[in-house]
Formats: sequence, structure tokens, C-alpha cells
Amino acid sequence: MKPEPFRIEPIFSPRIWGSRSLAPLFPEKTNLAEPIGEAWLTGVDCRVATGPFAGKSLGEAWREMPAEWRGEKFKEPGDFPLLVKFIFPKDKLSIQVHPDDAYASVHEKAAGGRGKTEMWHVVSAEPGAQVLIGLRPGVDKARFLAALETQTLEELFQAHQVHEGDTFFLPAGTPHSIGPGMVICEVQKYSDLTYRVYDYGRVDVHGRPRDLHLEKALAVMNFGFSPVAPFRPDTYMDEFGTAYVYYLAACRYFAVEKLFPGSADLVAHPARFEVIVVLQGNGHILWDDRKGKFSGERKYKAGQAWFFPASMGKYMILGSTDGSDVLRIYVPDIVAFDQRMKERGYELESRRRFIFR
Repeated sequence: MKPEPFRIEPIFSPRIWGSRSLAPLFPEKTNLAEPIGEAWLTGVDCRVATGPFAGKSLGEAWREMPAEWRGEKFKEPGDFPLLVKFIFPKDKLSIQVHPDDAYASVHEKAAGGRGKTEMWHVVSAEPGAQVLIGLRPGVDKARFLAALETQTLEELFQAHQVHEGDTFFLPAGTPHSIGPGMVICEVQKYSDLTYRVYDYGRVDVHGRPRDLHLEKALAVMNFGFSPVAPFRPDTYMDEFGTAYVYYLAACRYFAVEKLFPGSADLVAHPARFEVIVVLQGNGHILWDDRKGKFSGERKYKAGQAWFFPASMGKYMILGSTDGSDVLRIYVPDIVAFDQRMKERGYELESRRRFIFR
């Protein structure tokens, strides 16, 4: 079976805080009957749209594909490791926190036993849009519970105004919330464990409040002061073809690069597959390089996610004349990644802005 990229169909998830229009990423999704909060791009139940696994779920394709498609790091398939989604908040999300692997492996075995570390990349933002990430200095459990009782919990958080292009890294244990007026691309370890702390008194269509998980949340929450700031690289860090590459975040669970605005000449790494997510624009994917010519071709457009096998070799993301912005996502060897950045001349202080070991 010759390696080729395939497109993954998203799954759209209704949420109480979601939007009734997902344009411009999904222009066909407007005037919706119910608010959609998330578009899961790499959910294991998402359907493969193209290629030899078309019609199968991503989970089925992952298990059935040749081992060299998954890469040396994933010779044994196990569970699909990356969850990528778009988030469309029209209202505030709940104040929440995610457990780490150690806690989840003991207390959440039935849910897969995996913690959740994530990053947010802001695709678009209205003026004044903000997120809450992490607690202010000096906030302990007693003060947190008192504020919860008086419904003043937001005052204890670090608030960040967001702008298009901002990236935030959220390790497990970081309490947070997303406000309205933005679109976020979230990349995370594959886990859906969320402990809600406060939900603003909202009820669902049946008049029932959503479940809260205060006891578990308090058990995993980081009450130590961990300053968080948006990362926005001020210079590009690499160049492939006519595309500039910015490294947005890297940890042992995922690495995310942003490529724009031109055409990128890339080489798949034999150790791991890649996912390409299109944030803006359109163009062509070219592969199957033979004597400097590509014989495989697919069109791409904004909102799409593509799986690229580890054994693909050379390929090209050929943006239109107006350019396109895409994210390149994979599971790195984080020690090797850090060393590579060091060899390229990035000092420790600079590397620690986007590398989290």
C-alpha cells in the first residue's frame, strides 16, 4: 500500500456555550438549529474522507494501516495519541481543570486513564476577548472555596486579552476558562477528562445543571503561582521552500508548527505521522516524488485536517497565490527537539518560551 495523505471529516459537537455560525472556517455551518461548540478534527470516530481507508473511522484506519504509516514511534498502534479541535465559544466555558497522567491512571481507568495537557492557538478574536488561565499569586484552596461560595471565582484568575496568532500552553492541573468572541484551535493529548468547578448557574435544554466535579478538581489543581503568557514568536525559526515556520509549542505529547504564507517543501519523519490543519486559505498537497516531480495531488481548504503517513518521504504544501496558514502537528521526541533548537542557536531562555520538558 503506497503511502498517501488522507482527509479526516470533522465531528461537530453541540455545546451550551457554542455558536450558531461556524463561518468562515465552515461557511456551510450557519443559522444552526443548535449551538455548536467544538469541531473534533481527529476524534477516533471521525470518518476518513479520502484514500484507501475512506469510509472507515479514524480509529479503525489507525489500527489497520501499515505500521510504517504510523511511524517507528507507533509500531504498535495503541490508542490514537492526538486530539485536535476547533472551539467556537459564544458564551463563557465553565471554569475547569484537567488531571495529569498520574492521577488519571489511578482514578480514571474507566475513562482511559490518560491526563490532559493542551495548547490553544487563537485563530481569530474580537476586540476585548479574553481567557482565564491559572490563579493569581497567593490563592490557596481556602480562598478558592470562599470565592466559589460568593460566585467571585473569576477575580482569582489571571486574565489574558487574546489576539489572532496568540498561543497558550496549559499543562495538566492548570485551572482555566475560555471567554466568548474568539475561535481557538486546541491541540492536546487524546483525553476528554474535564473537571468542572463552576458553570455560571447554567442549565441544559431540560432545565438541568451540568455536572460539577469539585472534589476531583481540587485534588488535581495547581495552586502554586505559575505565570502564563501568550507566546507569539517575533521571528520565524525555519524556512521550507517559500514558507516560514514558527514553532508554537512542544512537549512530550505534541509539537505544533505554523507554516505560512507560501509553499512548504517538507519531508515526513519516519518516526511519526503528522497531522496538517488548515486555518486559512487553500491550495494543493503534492506527494509521491519521482525524480523531482510529484505524481500525487489533493486540494485543501480552510477547516480541514489531513493525516500524513510517516513513510511519505517528500511532500509539498502548495498554497494559493493569496497564501494559506496551516498547522503541522506531531508527537515529538522532546529531548531531541530541544537539542535541535539548541543547535540552531536558540538560547535556553528563548527555548523555554515554547518548549516544555
